[in-house]
Amino acid sequence: MPSEQEKCPDFVPGRVGIVALGLMGGSFAKALHEGGREVYAWNRTHSTLELAEIDTVDGELTDDAIGTCEMIILSGYPQFSIDWLTAKAPLIAEGAIVIDTVGVKRVICERCFAIADAYDFHFVGCHPMAGTQYSGYAHSRANMYHGAPMVVVPPAHMDDIDRANLLERMKDLLAPCGFGSWKLATAAEHDRMIAFTSQLAHVVSNAYVKSPTAQSHKGFSAGSYKDLTRVARLNATMWTELFLDNKDNLSQELGALIGRLQEYKDALDAGDAERLHDLLAEGDRLKREAEGR
Repeated sequence: MPSEQEKCPDFVPGRVGIVALGLMGGSFAKALHEGGREVYAWNRTHSTLELAEIDTVDGELTDDAIGTCEMIILSGYPQFSIDWLTAKAPLIAEGAIVIDTVGVKRVICERCFAIADAYDFHFVGCHPMAGTQYSGYAHSRANMYHGAPMVVVPPAHMDDIDRANLLERMKDLLAPCGFGSWKLATAAEHDRMIAFTSQLAHVVSNAYVKSPTAQSHKGFSAGSYKDLTRVARLNATMWTELFLDNKDNLSQELGALIGRLQEYKDALDAGDAERLHDLLAEGDRLKREAEGR
């Protein structure tokens, strides 16, 4: 714990710091700027920061500026976000809020909750459920999060009143982003669900386009091909880290999917129309049930 003399100065209400101006961080910066928030940012490639400073970012998130931010958004890869918070925690103002945008939560929350407790600021695990197959600041936009769900993993040790007050304060700070809903979850629940709703889809899409037939698809493909291959284009470095941080859940989902696909193959190989019909009808029924129709 820092001594009274070492404590950071009080933060400037409403000021937000963003660490990494990629697709997610850049979209936060643009949305918050349009909403009247004062935005400071750091980015590994300084030319990107200089571009953002032209019309979006108010200044660089230097060590001196960190302690003036009411909220800091960690928008980098999982390990980088943990490393940044570990190094900069003594500079963060007491009572400030730190959130992340990382697509896995157990590894982030385990480390970052402990760091926040040691320095008297708040960490809240977050995952904005929005994005595109493209990456980088050039593809970020102010309306990226409009109507999107935000999954939130709050500190488990807080009492209900303190937790509710913290979440309301966070919602107010992020109001310009226009999130459509806020879903509370534990880190374990998030990672189990995201293995199915996001990570499995990326693996399947990425594997699907490895068919040699994909190189000759033009003129033969329409909506089905586009829907299934949209996320085959991905940032391999980032997704490798995310997949390995959630390898138990993702491996389980992959194993179950491989087993289900084998059932379709077996029915086809056997020419079993009744079995194939039943498999297809079951999938149709489950899709309708999942969508509430």
